[in-house]
Amino acid sequence: MTDQTDGLVAHPDGHVRCWWCGEDPDYLAYHDQEWGVPVHDDVRLYEKLCLEGFQAGLSWLTILRKRPAFRAAFAGFDPEVVAGFGDDEVARLLGDAGIVRHRGKIEAVIANARAYLRLVEGEGSLDGFVWAYAEPDAPAPRSPADVRATSPASVALSRELKRRGWRFVGPTTVYAFMQSMGLVDDHLVGCGWRSR
Repeated sequence: MTDQTDGLVAHPDGHVRCWWCGEDPDYLAYHDQEWGVPVHDDVRLYEKLCLEGFQAGLSWLTILRKRPAFRAAFAGFDPEVVAGFGDDEVARLLGDAGIVRHRGKIEAVIANARAYLRLVEGEGSLDGFVWAYAEPDAPAPRSPADVRATSPASVALSRELKRRGWRFVGPTTVYAFMQSMGLVDDHLVGCGWRSR
């Protein structure tokens, strides 16, 4: 692997990638197959908003490696099922060593499922709602220093989600969600996965 000063890394497989995925196979696969790929599936969007909330204060790699356990624990992130979780499920989740056992974040996933159902009832889909905040014309980052932590759109989407009862959806969390779900393309200029 060859480091480049502009935040791009040339890997032994001949591909040039963003600096943040390093050499870890899980991160490489996430970078290459998921991060920045436009997603329009409501359940995957809900899941990602919840997982980004769990990531707060931790590395994304930790959450990525625990994602299968999170999916098992939260019924595949089916909002209709999760919205029905009560005290017994919270207690079960707090005892599940496969996930991050943080009461506030666990309760947020349940609250977010209920907020999701209300949002879909009023707006038709989470997909249509969040994609109204997409930034297809955002400036292309040329170095890690150019990659924003928030944007006006993430601030606005965060505010609106909170207004509708969502939790753990601050502007930085929402911007990470937007990057990963393809609402903004933050692959660096020169990365082989930019603007797929």
